[in-house]
Amino acid sequence: MRRFSDRHSLHTLAELNVTPLLDLAFVLLIIFMITTPLMENSVDLVIPTSDAAKHAIDPDAVQTVAINREGLIKFNNTPITVAQLGSELVALKESKPDVAIVIRSHKELPVQKLIDVMDAVQRAKISKVGVVTNPEQP
Repeated sequence: MRRFSDRHSLHTLAELNVTPLLDLAFVLLIIFMITTPLMENSVDLVIPTSDAAKHAIDPDAVQTVAINREGLIKFNNTPITVAQLGSELVALKESKPDVAIVIRSHKELPVQKLIDVMDAVQRAKISKVGVVTNPEQP
């Protein structure tokens, strides 16, 4: 028969409970399977700098091309077609080699209209091009 004091004696365990250890291993495996592809696709970029970008552009050399929702193109607030815009930009580039173009387009405009205007700017060999955007409202 056992005594009352023998109930509290320490007993050695012959087996380890491995279930919590395996649960932890599987959770860590799933976490690593999810995060590893994200870590492999990241690219460290060092953005190039240029001295030419630091110089201010003359405000008189900046021309505006605006495209509304219906696709109407305005060059310095005068309506114009894409073909006329191309010839105007070529003539402008010949008269002012340091000309800069700012493109303002409506957010619901089909992308093809914007690409047509950008192609006209590229054919005129104008390298200073900007697209106007508004900051996202919180």
